[in-house]
Amino acid sequence: MNVCIIGVGYVGLVTGACFADLGHRVICVDNDRKKIESLKKFKIPFYEKGLNEVVRRNVNSGRLSFASAIKEGVKDSLVIFICVGTPPRPNGEADLSYVENVAMEIARNLTSYHLVVEKSTVPVETGKWVEHTIKTNIRKHVKFDVASNPEFLREGTAIHDFLYPDRIVIGVETKRAEETLRELYKKVKAEIVVTDIKSAELIKHASNSFLAAKISFINSVANICERTGADITKVAHGMGLDPRIGRSFLQSGIGYGGSCFPKDVDAFMHISGKLGYDFALLKAVRKANEEQRVLFVKKIEESLWIVKGKTIGILGLSFKPETDDMRQAPSIDIINSLMNAGAKIKAYDPKAMPKARPILKGVKFCKDAYEAARQSDCLAIVTEWHEFKVMDLKRVKKLMKNPLIVDGRNVFDPKEMKRLGFRYISMGR
Repeated sequence: MNVCIIGVGYVGLVTGACFADLGHRVICVDNDRKKIESLKKFKIPFYEKGLNEVVRRNVNSGRLSFASAIKEGVKDSLVIFICVGTPPRPNGEADLSYVENVAMEIARNLTSYHLVVEKSTVPVETGKWVEHTIKTNIRKHVKFDVASNPEFLREGTAIHDFLYPDRIVIGVETKRAEETLRELYKKVKAEIVVTDIKSAELIKHASNSFLAAKISFINSVANICERTGADITKVAHGMGLDPRIGRSFLQSGIGYGGSCFPKDVDAFMHISGKLGYDFALLKAVRKANEEQRVLFVKKIEESLWIVKGKTIGILGLSFKPETDDMRQAPSIDIINSLMNAGAKIKAYDPKAMPKARPILKGVKFCKDAYEAARQSDCLAIVTEWHEFKVMDLKRVKKLMKNPLIVDGRNVFDPKEMKRLGFRYISMGR
């Protein structure tokens, strides 16, 4: 099947590369010419494990190509995916101007039937506006369908998530659109959930908001554990064995970040408000998440007594491991708060430092975790990269000025850390 992907950001590039890997002919379009030229040279603009290999394999096979003109992508493609950004406005509302512009451009280039699919995370009722925009701008009487196919890709495991998903959600209004999408995903073994477009749009926002709520809930329980002497890891384990609750997203820490959860929670609250419903629960979720970062900084400050003039090593900058994504990363607020208090910051992240440098001015970036630990008064673990879990802790202790570790991700066992001679402070234990 011939497929066009419009928007070669994280979702668009992963989606396009994986569809090509399934055997489809895919053309990825983006108006950023520099990005397109870089992709033609196999330079991926972000880190995602295994993506470079998938892109290279499918370009070399002739199944994947890149272009900067929507006209070129639309003319031979049956299915067109809109994968452009929907960044948040100051009030939390999703900015859909990129979606509208792409819909207008698609309309002007339609000469035969096409299926136009929302892949970007968009508010409910966006589908009807995409359809309206295409109808308004179409130059000829050409049939088309609009559908919704929300993505559920996790950064760090996106290729696996695409090829082996929990479910595939498709929101359609015609049998032809449903059959086309079923054919497109024929080689993927997963349950296909078929709904109307509005329900599909809501599934995405509701899913991410619910997961954000789980994170904020377990972090709130962790704060109760600290006040009573209970252990959040044991509490979460006991909760997670209940199949009605499940184990995932019950790891306490410094809260969620990234490009999805913060944006989608805010967007869902804004959508609800426009519809006349005050989603107070999500306001509490956001507030609890923001407070975790403040709490983590407070732990560091209380452990050091005087922060001004002290050197703090930060391990991990990206919002989660196996990605270089710095969008809404907790590390940004944490580092800025410590620097405002007069601390000197050294930092190391396996992948995110190139993207962190323009954001975090005044930070000394280190070649590895041991350099970050050298002569530091405190080592703060912000992202749970595997290489931090397997560090030589005896070496770390010798390098530090003061053997203090404040662990925002509960990477280590408190008893073992005490045995090794560290002052070790974690979350909810």
